[in-house]
Amino acid sequence: MIVHPYGDRALLVDLDDGEAALALADALRADPPAALGDLVPAARTVLLVAAEGAAVADLRAALAGVRPGERSSSGDGEEVEVPVVYDGEDLDDVASLTGLSREEVVAAHTGQTWRVAFGGFAPGFGYLVGEDDRLHVPRRQESRTRVPTGAVGLAGEYAGVYPRESPGGWQLIGRTDLAMFDLDREPAALLRPGVRVRFTDVTGTSP
Repeated sequence: MIVHPYGDRALLVDLDDGEAALALADALRADPPAALGDLVPAARTVLLVAAEGAAVADLRAALAGVRPGERSSSGDGEEVEVPVVYDGEDLDDVASLTGLSREEVVAAHTGQTWRVAFGGFAPGFGYLVGEDDRLHVPRRQESRTRVPTGAVGLAGEYAGVYPRESPGGWQLIGRTDLAMFDLDREPAALLRPGVRVRFTDVTGTSP
């Protein structure tokens, strides 16, 4: 764990991998030090912002006492259920890449608890990490110029749901009507860092 100063109000913690970043973020959410005002996790870093009136030195001292455990998809915390119609354009390609059948891909996707590790790419887009590495697949060789709102995809070790229409290179396996980002909702983003996610198969029950 390497700690870098980040301006005069924050620290950027550089970690070995995504597992370590998620474990540190989990530990700080579970028992936040008084000097911590906000935290922003990313793929292999966690940005720590000092609380109002707290010095960065206090934040650094508090960080030294944090002992992250192994990150877990279970336990306390908000859980979101995302209904998915599994008819994505890349479902057959994902099956071929993983050596699974279409049905087994769906079963693997719905049969585990995912965690939002961090957000990015677009407002409301969460990078989800799961428990089953059989669904780790590369991005498409060519990105699409248009991916529809609600598309459910896989790329690398992550799963995600496109919150709005945009270009994208993820392997699309399905779609959901659940809004990922809504400014009239509080909070606006449904899939926020730390939230647990369960995908459910509603293929054949949705138009």
